[in-house]
Amino acid sequence: MCLGAPGQIVRFISASVAECDFWGMTRQVQLDKLDGELAVGDYILDHEGHAVRRIDDAMIADTLALYEIILTEAGEDPIATEACCEVVR
Repeated sequence: MCLGAPGQIVRFISASVAECDFWGMTRQVQLDKLDGELAVGDYILDHEGHAVRRIDDAMIADTLALYEIILTEAGEDPIATEACCEVVR
């Protein structure tokens, strides 16, 4: 099962790439699939290095809380596991 992860834009590298923070870990995310303007501080939903949608400001707290529950109940941090796998590649 694939799980997208919410991340916060911390800076723009180019018009179509942003550096995003995922619970203290930063990754580059492609923005070319999104319409509309994005700003530093906005939250996106990342799937395999591509932002698939912007998270509405009113939904950020609930979205992050839901992911905290998922990560806690998983018994391990799937985002950290994925990041470790990418570093090894």
